[in-house]
Amino acid sequence: MTGIVTGINYSLLFSSGSTASDASASILSALYGSNVASSTAVSTGNPLTDLKLAQTNETADVAKEAKTPQVARDIAAFQQGIAKAKDIGAALSNPNVLKVLLTANNLASQVQYPGLAKKVLLSDPSDGKSLVNQLSNKAWLSAAKTYDFAKNGLAALENPKVIATLTHAYAEVLWRQSLETATPGLSNALAFLTQASSAKTADDILGDPVNRAVVTTALGIPQQIAFQSLTAQETAITSRLDITKLQDPKFVKALTSQYLLAMQQNKRASTGNNPDLMSLATQAGGLVV
Repeated sequence: MTGIVTGINYSLLFSSGSTASDASASILSALYGSNVASSTAVSTGNPLTDLKLAQTNETADVAKEAKTPQVARDIAAFQQGIAKAKDIGAALSNPNVLKVLLTANNLASQVQYPGLAKKVLLSDPSDGKSLVNQLSNKAWLSAAKTYDFAKNGLAALENPKVIATLTHAYAEVLWRQSLETATPGLSNALAFLTQASSAKTADDILGDPVNRAVVTTALGIPQQIAFQSLTAQETAITSRLDITKLQDPKFVKALTSQYLLAMQQNKRASTGNNPDLMSLATQAGGLVV
């Protein structure tokens, strides 16, 4: 299969039996994210209020998430996998280790591609020609640089502080995902608020699933832009957004709010419940993005 988004060899991602429509759906899923955990969370009906509540309750809620039976089992299996591994290759071949490692590093959608994940994480981030530097998703490069398994080997995972950081991040990601059932887009909103200022170029937006989802949705750019050339994608972003404004917390907050309102509107439209435009305008509170 030829690459649709520059830098990705899609033959590494999909089986030979995949149809064109299956591949398209998988590509969009990988780019925008669709792995949502089940949840008993209840929305207030206003996604902006839900965002404030999530921010207020985050520390306590993440701690509770870490103690839930499934998450606790995942973390225990992750720790055992590292303890039993003879080398980094064996650790990355363990699905329990890979699941937590990838999820904690915003690569949950890639857990289904363990072979690719292992090759990418073992590649040298300092080598411009290595596999990790050929992928469009910048989260891969960030993870490779953080741990540098090619140089540090298993020691990069055996450090108790690293294990603690990864397990906390894993619980946090699952907590964010659990909010999605009640409030679509809330997980991305929380992540975007913390990382938006790191995006300096259109490629920084397009190369990160969270940045891409929030910005394109807030600006009304269809997801199908992923099937256009990289230049066309960059133009779609820069013609609608002054990227330097992402350094302004107030602007980022407004853009994030617009994203959440767009997600709410999309949900209502998909369920046949026509959006109350007056209500959305009131919730927006004068957004100027």
